[in-house]
Amino acid sequence: MSRTAVLFDLGGVVLGSPLQAIRDYEAELGLERNAINRVAAMSAPTGAWSRLERGEIGLEIFYPAFEADCRAAGLKMDARVMMNRIAGEASARPAMLTAIERLRAARFRVGALTNNWAHNEKEEADPIRSDGTRALKGFFDVFIESSVEGLRKPDPAIYRLACERLGSPPEEVVFLDDIGANLKPARALGMATIKVEAPEIALSELAGMVGLDLLSDPDA
Repeated sequence: MSRTAVLFDLGGVVLGSPLQAIRDYEAELGLERNAINRVAAMSAPTGAWSRLERGEIGLEIFYPAFEADCRAAGLKMDARVMMNRIAGEASARPAMLTAIERLRAARFRVGALTNNWAHNEKEEADPIRSDGTRALKGFFDVFIESSVEGLRKPDPAIYRLACERLGSPPEEVVFLDDIGANLKPARALGMATIKVEAPEIALSELAGMVGLDLLSDPDA
């Protein structure tokens, strides 16, 4: 099957991992690994985390609401601190940006598909230093944000929307995400999927799918 488009998650793929930031915070609090992440997942689709990512609430409402979701699961945490830790991990990965540039130069359509939330803070123009995902828009042909669309992964509707805007059928799209549950609906639609754990390994797998060199040092 020929590939015409590549779709990237942002956090944990193009950017540093929010999941790792949460795990580090869990360890600091002495919580079981993934305890907070499980609250976010298990409270979907009506919990505070899901509502934030669909753009239904802002951060100031999210903080006490998510803390209440966590308390219901027996966890005590500070949601504002957690979100600041996530922001601190949101630097762009240069190898991913280089790969995206090479894909577009080779005339692949390249999109971002991210679960995110609205920010009031002014974001820096430099995407490698910025904590804001929207500074990356210029790297992509299509930029789909859950907080803008009112849809979030793993809702199949947001994957169909991504394919429509890319102008490619699912069978011609490769999707990269760091969360397995977000890959399943994409596969069900016909996309090829790559779970990102180590970025270089994921890019090597993607390179094989699209027939491009995505990893060599451009200055070598």
